Amino acid sequence: MPRYFSHQQASRLLPEVERLLRAALNARTRYEEAEQELAGLQDRIRMMGGVSVDRERIRGFGHAREEAAREMKESIESLSELGVQIKDLNIGLVDFPTLYREEEVLLCWRLGEPMISHWHGLEEGFRGRKPIDAEFLDHHRGGGSH
Repeated sequence: MPRYFSHQQASRLLPEVERLLRAALNARTRYEEAEQELAGLQDRIRMMGGVSVDRERIRGFGHAREEAAREMKESIESLSELGVQIKDLNIGLVDFPTLYREEEVLLCWRLGEPMISHWHGLEEGFRGRKPIDAEFLDHHRGGGSH
């Protein structure tokens, strides 16, 4: 059963959500950089017939890649434990489940937006976002404290 957030509860979590998203994105960038370095080294080894392999350098990039993967996984798991749904890590798009007129919908926020200002139905996705207005705020609710 998902956790339901009021707009206020989700808004209070934004600094932590933003920190975790940025950490995941940073870790993913470091992972990709280490992966590219390893691929480049492997190509050079193949082209040179395996001579003069810098094993320490390879281990270093392998360790950096593993560490970045672990950090990204931890950040994503922390977001999930909060009850936040990651919709697109590439753009930092997340949703917070809420109830609107007793129907489950999603408060929608994207990294870089100053606040949670949109919502959408479960099937509508980002393109179906609607502005949060007074009517929405008066008829939505979360479920307990977060």
